[in-house]
Amino acid sequence: MYTLSNRLRLFSIILMVVGGIGLVSGFLTTPGTVEEVKEMMAAHDAHGGGHGESHAEESGHGNQNHGEAAADAHGGDEHYKHVLHQLQNKPWASLYVAAFFFFMIALGVLAFYAIQFAAQAGWSPVLFRVMEAITAYLVPGGIILFVILALSGFHVNHLFVWADPKVVEHDALIQGKSGWLNGTGFIIRAAIFLGGWLLYRHFAVKYSRLQDEDATGNKWYKKSFKISAGFLVFFIYTESMMSWDWIMSFDPHWFSTLFGWYVFASLFVSGITTIALITIYLKSKGYMEFVNNSHIHDLAKFMFGISIFWTYLWFSQFMLIWYSNIPEEVTYFITRIEDYKLPFFGMLAMNFIFPLLVLMNSDFKRVNWFVVMAGIVILCGHYIDVYNMVMPATVGESWFIGVSEISAVLLFLGLFLFVVFRALTKAPLLAKGNPYIEESKHFHY
Repeated sequence: MYTLSNRLRLFSIILMVVGGIGLVSGFLTTPGTVEEVKEMMAAHDAHGGGHGESHAEESGHGNQNHGEAAADAHGGDEHYKHVLHQLQNKPWASLYVAAFFFFMIALGVLAFYAIQFAAQAGWSPVLFRVMEAITAYLVPGGIILFVILALSGFHVNHLFVWADPKVVEHDALIQGKSGWLNGTGFIIRAAIFLGGWLLYRHFAVKYSRLQDEDATGNKWYKKSFKISAGFLVFFIYTESMMSWDWIMSFDPHWFSTLFGWYVFASLFVSGITTIALITIYLKSKGYMEFVNNSHIHDLAKFMFGISIFWTYLWFSQFMLIWYSNIPEEVTYFITRIEDYKLPFFGMLAMNFIFPLLVLMNSDFKRVNWFVVMAGIVILCGHYIDVYNMVMPATVGESWFIGVSEISAVLLFLGLFLFVVFRALTKAPLLAKGNPYIEESKHFHY
């Protein structure tokens, strides 16, 4: 049995407390009036403009000297109101990005877990307890995300423009999509998605525990196989709709038919990477002696392969839109390339070039510290990917990495670590009742 160390428990609690305090500070220091925005912009100009990390107009262009001239060019006070809304969105968007990112890790692991059962995989059962522990985060993470979605869908904040009646009133295109993009339907669908995923997780873990106690047959394993196969059909539909609702609808004028697969690749590789990192950590602490280098090698192969798959989807989506150069489509990428140059291209390097160079060699996939290094970069890269998908539509050119962004990551990282490692203490680290467990323990490649 795994025992949660006091040091790790304290570390996760400190992360949550520090992150919570920082996030509250981010909300409290958000400007509330146009006058405050003018003061911030005037102070920014007085310090010479540029792209620092402490003022409202740090937009990624590198030479923003706005002042009154820029305000006049954008229509006087209307420009200041626009910046005010962006800055008021910033802590909400930071909260949403971190909440979604850590939730998608657990969701990716749940899909990977179901695939192992549906495929009757023989190599992976020694990793099942780690997967079950990571998916435990779906409960608190899902509740938090649902609350944020409900507040956004009913326009308590301004994250989704389609939720603002004033915007919809003057936007014919969003009016045409209002049958789908409305607060009531949005929340009902979110409840169905989350309910289905959590229901599968509940029964899968329950059957896994019962199979450990069943010394006479594989009754519970067969049930796990059936519900996993059914869940994967449910998942592939709901994951696509989730990606439309929770990410793509930030830009309601734009759409991509590849988007569901693109988000799936991101959450899938993030989930598998987290399995590898936690498994390597547990082995370093003397646990999971039944996991060998071949298991780590297989996880690293998935990390490499899905990273290439993600790149294929990203490039397919980008190339077709960029080459066709249809204004209402290409504006999605123009906004990100112009205003988010560093995170946009940095994310590509972290999610494709780095895994390609580090994990292409088969021998490196068996070296734990190599896998850990690649894994940390992949997770950071996919966090920035979520950031790139959400921030341009919610914060626009007023983005900068500040207290809200850092605090939100610390808060959810602390919660994730606390929930996952606490869940590891609930059952033996080896799913001994699984019929493939001996094959998995002796797996060598």
